[in-house]
This record gives sequence, structure tokens and C-alpha cells, in this order.
Amino acid sequence: MLPAGGGAGSTPPGAPAGPVDLLVIGGGANGCGIARDAAGRGMSVTLAEMGDLASATSSASTKLFHGGLRYLEYLDLPLVREALAERDILLRSMPHVSWPLRFVMPLGPDMRFAAESPVSRILGRLMPWTRGRRPEWLIRSGLWLYDRLGGRRPVLPRTRALDLRREAAGRPLGDGISRGFEYSDCWVDDSRMVALCARDAAMRGARILTRTKVTGARREGGLWQVELTDVATGKISRHEARALVNAAGPWVEQVLRRVTATPGSEGVRLVRGSHIVTRRLFDHDRCYILQGSDGRIVFAIPYEQDFTLIGTTDEDHPSPDIAPACTRAESDYLRGAVNAWFRNPVAHEDIVWSFSGLRPLHDDHAASATAVTRDYALVLDTPAGLAPLLSVFGGKITTHRHLAEEALHRLAPLIGNSAPGWTRSAHLPGGDFPLDGFAGLDAALQARCPFLDDPWRRRLLRAYGTDAERLLAGAESAGDLGEHFGATLTAREVDWMINHEFARTAEDVLWRRSKLGLRLSGDQVARLAAYMNGRA
Repeated sequence: MLPAGGGAGSTPPGAPAGPVDLLVIGGGANGCGIARDAAGRGMSVTLAEMGDLASATSSASTKLFHGGLRYLEYLDLPLVREALAERDILLRSMPHVSWPLRFVMPLGPDMRFAAESPVSRILGRLMPWTRGRRPEWLIRSGLWLYDRLGGRRPVLPRTRALDLRREAAGRPLGDGISRGFEYSDCWVDDSRMVALCARDAAMRGARILTRTKVTGARREGGLWQVELTDVATGKISRHEARALVNAAGPWVEQVLRRVTATPGSEGVRLVRGSHIVTRRLFDHDRCYILQGSDGRIVFAIPYEQDFTLIGTTDEDHPSPDIAPACTRAESDYLRGAVNAWFRNPVAHEDIVWSFSGLRPLHDDHAASATAVTRDYALVLDTPAGLAPLLSVFGGKITTHRHLAEEALHRLAPLIGNSAPGWTRSAHLPGGDFPLDGFAGLDAALQARCPFLDDPWRRRLLRAYGTDAERLLAGAESAGDLGEHFGATLTAREVDWMINHEFARTAEDVLWRRSKLGLRLSGDQVARLAAYMNGRA
């Protein structure tokens, strides 16, 4: 029997006794968000993910909940407004894995627009003497608008001007950079958020099947007949569902055309976003938003206490079946963007890790990858008398909850469910404490478990929130937590990830449920893998 709160996802994908209300294809942010929302409305749900949860797009983002400041240049105000509203909702629902950040935007003499943006074209016609440069007054106006689109009663502090000659944030910057602005957005641990969505769905009755590929789906009257294949064993099982959700991300078109044989005109444009991670480049907790010479922006963000995350790129990618990787050209581009602003240059040898993900953007036939909309499209296929199919094209991690709510608004009536939406005011597991409650949570755990040093204790609280107490239940010393694999990772924590968060491999643990892969040696990784294999 699986432990309370969802099991490891290792149960063979045998078919349930009868048809489920919803079968969701894809275990990323959108798929897990839809499964969670549906389960919370009382629907019976099965989710099938061919890899690990968040193993593609949803673990390779820039780790931000944000409105998309740059989308203002594309006049996509509805998307920015929706994303900012969602940012505040999500921040309240998961204050352990998401928290506010302040972003420093230094000003330079040659800040330029992305050439294809509507605002650039308008300004070029009205003020040709600007020659593609981004005036300071326009930057200030954009930040003012960004604050206002976030609501009249903001959760986060508003923009302020900076004298970088007097600010700690000015010290890492090159000579002559004296002014800038500072505004608010939020950090999010993207892959942990997805695992927590899946856990919440499982706690509400959903069946989460990882390493399980949908290899066939056809309509028979009012039901979908779906074939699932266990990726590890090749075992095939057959399931019935009243509705099918195609949230396969980069593979959404493949599922639509090849698996369900459904025609349609909607498509995805695969855009590769690459990131590099270096040792910590500055000694404060603010981020930088830096403009490159081509008008694109690059973030430099404090990462996992001892590192700096730099991203991202926008490059077209040919196929979802070609694994994305950060190319030398992309890493050089990211280094160059930072080096144009920072006093001490980042060398290629300073990179300790890189990662790349595919954004399956809704194809609006834009001229460049940068200009493609980050909005989403929900395409509902409901032939008369046949079971419905909903396909998700595009989207961004900040809008995953709203996307799920809209998807259920469309689908639920078709399968006889009239329950209202509920996720707007609900917490993810471990997130049931106030935005300003982390210090109190930390003090309580310090008193309860004095054997945890500060970095260890805070890492656990940031990963598990109030569930950290449950994870550590009964432990009076570090030895009570079982084998230590290095970097504060213990058997007790690994068991939690297996039993409650669907982890199956060392990679799941080290690069998606945590980022401790940055710290463990090859021998330590091998010991972890052996331990997990012994539990299988």
C-alpha cells in the first residue's frame, strides 16, 4: 500500500476497474496543475508521464514567477496583467518554494530594443533620432506600468530608482554604471513545484504514473480507449476515460496527430532556452536584469546559496526528440551579456553546470523565436457524441494554475462535473504558512532539531515547508536520519522523495527534487543510486 500523500509512481500501470473522468498526458506544470485541479473537484484522474515529473520544460525554466517585463514591448498587456495576478496567488500558495526577489536593472548608454518589437517600430517612426535605443524615460514608464498592472494593493514592493555608486548592487558592475532601477518579481523552484502539484493531486485521489507512455488512444462512443506502456518493463495496459487532456508540452503535436489521430491547425514552435551556472558572482541577494547588445535581456540570479544562475537564450529547436543542450555559442552569448556589465569577467572555465529546456510555444508565426507569444491556447475537440479531447499549446510556468482552472472550466461540464474552482486560495503541500512566516518556521525547527546546522535546516524548510517536521519526525540526532550521501542528503529524505514525490532514480533526486547534484561527488552519486536500486 502506498503511504499517505501519494506514492513513488512505481505501481505497474494496471487499468482501474472502470473509466476515469480524466486521463492527463504529461507530467509537467500544466499536466500536474490540471490533474490537481480536477482531483480537487472530485473527478477521478489518471496522469501518465513518459519520463519523470518535470523532466522536460518544467525543470529547465529560469525559475521565476513573473509578469514578463519584456512582453510590454510587444504590447501583450493582457498576458502581463494575468501573469502578475497569478504571481501573487502562487506566491501565497507556496511560500516555501517561491519567494520575492528584487531585480536590479542598471542603465547604460546603449540600451536597445529588440528590433522586431512593436514599441521599437512605433518609437522608430515617431522619434527616429533614437535609432533603436531605449530611452530612460521609456524604461521608467514601463516599470511604472508593470507595477500598476500588478494591482492597486501590491503584495511586493514597487519600483525605485537606484544610485549604484552607493548601493551594494553597484559594486560588481563596471566603471561608469551609476544609475539604475530596482523592481520586484519572484523566484520559484520549478521542478519542486511540479512534484508538489502531483503530490497534492495524489492526496486528493489522482493516480500518478511516471515512466508510463501513452502509446495509443482512440474514441469509442463516449469514452477514450487509451493504451499505456510502462517504459521500464514494456508492459501494456488499457484504460478508459471520459475525457483526454493532451498536456504533453514539446510533444503535444505528436500526441495529437500520431497518438490520437486528431486533425487541427494549431501547432507549437519549439524554442530552446539555455542557462549556465557559475560560482557566486556577487555577495548580496538581489538579481540583475541585464540587456544585451541585441536588445534581449539576460538574468543573473543568486542560486542554491553558493552559485549564480545566468539565462536565458531563445533559439529555435528542430524536434522534441532531440534533447536540448546548451551549446558553446549559447554559453558564450550568456557570458558576453554578463561581461558587458560586470567588473570581473566570467570565463568559460567558471561554468560549473549548464542546462537547457524546450519551450513549446503556441506558434503564432512570429519572425523570431524571441517574438513568439508566451500566451497559451486551449484547443477543445468535441465531435458530436464522442469523448472530448483538450490540447494545451504554449503557456508559461507563471500561468499554469490559471491555465488548469480554465481547462477545467471547459472540460468539467462535458463530463457532468459542476464543482467550482478551488485552487486560487489553496496551498501546495508544506505551504500552509504566511508569506512572512518563514523566520518563525525556522526558529521552531531549530528548537525541535538542534542537530541541524543553519544551511541544512533552511534547505529542508525551503524544500518541504511545514512538511519538514513530518519528514524529521522522531529524529533526535543526525544519525537517526539513516545513511548520509553527502551535502546533507540522508536516507530519510530520499525515502520521503520516493514515497511522497514519485522519485525513482538518483537523477530525479539530485536534479529535480533538489539541486544537490551540484554538490555530490561521483562516488556519492553512485552510493545514492545503489541505495535507490536496493529499494526498487
